[in-house]
Amino acid sequence: MWISPAVPIALRDAALATGFPPAADPSGAAILLDVQPLTSATSPTSTWIYALVAPFPTVTDGVTADDLRRSWAGEPTGPFAGRPLWMDQPTLDAFTALWGAPGSGSVQVAPAGELLDAMWAGQPAWGIVPFESLQPRWKVLSVDGQSPIHKEFDQSAYPLAVPFALQPAAFSLPPSNRDPSKMTVLVMTGVTAMVRATASRMETKGLTYPAEGIGGWLRSADVTHISNEISFADSCPPPNPSQTSLTFCSDPDYMALLVDVGADVIELTGNHMNDWGTDNFLYTLDLYRQNNMQVYGGGADLTASLKPLTLSNNGNKLAFIGCNPVGPVADWATASLPGSAPCGDYGWMVTDIARLRSEGYLPIATFQYYEYYTPYPAEHQVSVFGQMADAGAVIVSGSQSHYPMAMTFRGETFIHYGLGNLFFDQMNYILPDGSITTGTRNEFIDRYVIYDNRVISVELLTAVLEDYSRPRPMTEAERSQLLEDVFKASGWR
Repeated sequence: MWISPAVPIALRDAALATGFPPAADPSGAAILLDVQPLTSATSPTSTWIYALVAPFPTVTDGVTADDLRRSWAGEPTGPFAGRPLWMDQPTLDAFTALWGAPGSGSVQVAPAGELLDAMWAGQPAWGIVPFESLQPRWKVLSVDGQSPIHKEFDQSAYPLAVPFALQPAAFSLPPSNRDPSKMTVLVMTGVTAMVRATASRMETKGLTYPAEGIGGWLRSADVTHISNEISFADSCPPPNPSQTSLTFCSDPDYMALLVDVGADVIELTGNHMNDWGTDNFLYTLDLYRQNNMQVYGGGADLTASLKPLTLSNNGNKLAFIGCNPVGPVADWATASLPGSAPCGDYGWMVTDIARLRSEGYLPIATFQYYEYYTPYPAEHQVSVFGQMADAGAVIVSGSQSHYPMAMTFRGETFIHYGLGNLFFDQMNYILPDGSITTGTRNEFIDRYVIYDNRVISVELLTAVLEDYSRPRPMTEAERSQLLEDVFKASGWR
């Protein structure tokens, strides 16, 4: 069996696993595995999906197919004009077979294991890698709006799909390296508090009004996380946009918003869970049960509050665990009363994360941490979030922040210190020095792609709050500015 140098490592390994001996050249081989010409009338044995990638702190979200092909041909256009396309040798061979030889200086080749570090060191940079090589420190770029990490991906409209033919078809090979049935899309969000002006707009403009701009992002996920900091109460008075008290409740009818956005997982680590009494916390837990929403980070008593939430989706095993280090004391669960999970010394959390990881789960650790109206985390926050990553968490996320915060990687773990608000009325905030920031309007919604029980990609969705209640997708200019600011705060600029 002769295997072309253009065949990616994973497909080559699958072919060799059949036991047919490899041949040094095609002339004397009984079986050939090679790129199939696009003009072929027969169906390929395998169609291998490649991704266009850049280092994670890249602002550009995508390019056109024309930008890509012209850059390959040595006539660069688009946002990466003048920057070579990075790839390993088999990838170069595969696309040379499809597109012809690249133009002089248009491609930079490196071993697969060195591409990531080389591209991070040489930003701005872009490259092509097989889908199975994706990992969170890459940003996947769309091509003509198509991205292989999206559920709605259309392979027929995507230029980075390479057909391979096995002639004759002596054995079976994987039809592709991308199987949608193995993919889970998880959306993580920041603060939800359906109170004050947000609740007032819901009363006057409709209970699902806040979701009109970004609801599709939330509904399209397989697993949608909402950190709702407020308990529901039948006795909750009508909302007052000018309320100065920080004792909050939500009308039970507001559950309609969470249902509308497809909420699956509710985090209960918020500081206000017992504002309207422990009976209403228990009532809220029952409402979630009635609406098939699972909870973690709080519960009917201390034991329940500390218990991780485990679930499976498309073969991917997720575990959510969270706590509240801030209090107030009355908000924390006790041996006999409901509330949010107290963090204590975090030892129990480290132990549980390590156990869950050893059981094949992907632990996701979240916190109602101390609040800062700045993108920069405090040293103790960096330390605590880092402990969770070291214990085995694949995602560590701050649910507390009313202001979008920095992010980092610790090994393969993605840490986001604070996402900002989701549904909360903070159009601005008065800082201690008397100045006013509107940074509270900016929001991150983090979309994670999990494949074959591994986090392979993180997408930063960005929104801006309008009308005290309704976030909308940012314009390109707004998004670019927020990403630049946060990437700078993250030490990536």
